[in-house]
Amino acid sequence: MKNKKRLVQVLVGPLLFALCYMLLPTSVFEEVVARAAVGTVAWMAYWWITAPVDLAVTAFLPMAINALFQITDMSAVIANYASETIILLLGASILSASWEETGLDSRIAAKFLALLGSNLRTQIVFWFMLCALLSAVLPNAVVCATITPIAVSMLRYVGEKDIAKSRVGSLLLLTIAYAAGVGGLASPLGGAMNLVTVDYLQQLTGEEYMYISWVVRFLPIVVVLITSNILMLLIGVKKDEKLGGSKEYFVEQYKKMPPMSREEKWSLGLFLVAMTLAFTRQFYQDLLPGLKPAYAFIICAIISFLVTRHDGERLMMWKATEKRIGWELIYVFAGGLALGTLVNNSGAAAAIGDWVAGTNLDGGFATIVVIITVTLLLSDVTSNTATAAVAIPIVIGIIQGIGKNPIPYIYIASIGVNLSYMLPTSIRAIPVGYGLEPKYMLKKGVPITLVVIALMSITSYFMLNYWSAFSTI
Repeated sequence: MKNKKRLVQVLVGPLLFALCYMLLPTSVFEEVVARAAVGTVAWMAYWWITAPVDLAVTAFLPMAINALFQITDMSAVIANYASETIILLLGASILSASWEETGLDSRIAAKFLALLGSNLRTQIVFWFMLCALLSAVLPNAVVCATITPIAVSMLRYVGEKDIAKSRVGSLLLLTIAYAAGVGGLASPLGGAMNLVTVDYLQQLTGEEYMYISWVVRFLPIVVVLITSNILMLLIGVKKDEKLGGSKEYFVEQYKKMPPMSREEKWSLGLFLVAMTLAFTRQFYQDLLPGLKPAYAFIICAIISFLVTRHDGERLMMWKATEKRIGWELIYVFAGGLALGTLVNNSGAAAAIGDWVAGTNLDGGFATIVVIITVTLLLSDVTSNTATAAVAIPIVIGIIQGIGKNPIPYIYIASIGVNLSYMLPTSIRAIPVGYGLEPKYMLKKGVPITLVVIALMSITSYFMLNYWSAFSTI
């Protein structure tokens, strides 16, 4: 029976692809390749959620489908499997593998638990606020890739070693991914998608856009998002629910630990150097323009293989290290990027935008709902930056066509561009790589998506109509 169920799930994937390929309206998707790209989205989403094959196997589908249907240039698809973000994730995985080798993971976990305690509500609020604040000034992939291993070490220390079977572990990792997305909206430095938006604003007005203007105008929106996201994540979490023992217990456990060894200091030092270089990129980018966060991590990862123990033996050996690297995380992330390439290069994303443009929107509440919904859903299947590049000019065209000021609608589109909750694409592939099940992400992501669309539509409507500054730069 189990094999029959798996066989059905395997077959449903290509069936969904075939249905999209043959039945999607040609009035919207004129090009065959656009229908094939949408079919790939349906196929991959279904296989990721039901998991009839390994998640990493599903991540290779864009290459296979593109080889058969020639949706776009294959080099553009393959490039996603060795992108800078993939190098960043590989470097971070190697460095965090050294924690396990030296026992540093247990020390870090005990320290965090001793400081915060094990109350689950406190943990959720702490990790959400930490990642949201960091993502306001740093790329969300960097934040998610560096903070997730720390949280995983803590979870393993309290016995939550199988994230897929751990409600607590799944919830905390989802918290980090969601917060990294929300925080990115707080400033233009939160990600390349915001810089795309800023560029369009400057082209539209012919004036330099001041970053402080973004912070001021999005502050009410970010406050609503942070509050609503945390409340949604806390649903079902009891006030006294804990990860493990009491705060006092973890303080005592930390005190019992021996002094930090030489090997632990190397492991911690290399990770901190990589993280510091990633987080302070703006201060040295003119001096070392090639030293982007991905390469800072891979350089420190290389150095970790040169470190020797006190007895002269090498600390890190590749045969042992490769077993601890999150290969599935890397390939799922790459598959999501490749899927986004198919959606954008095939013209599917633009076709959706053109269809929206032809729905006779008048700039009222319905327009706001459509803009937020479409941009948010597009961000779930392609990258935030690609969504911004496709959606922002379409929004400008729609609003100018009806004779209204496009500036507030550009801001509104940026909300959806930054947010996504349901599928293991983009940074949401990172917790999946550590064991979070995509079907759990979808289960939690659907209600949060609906709530966010409603709240952001209402908030944007009031800001558009009752706050004049929201219509200016």
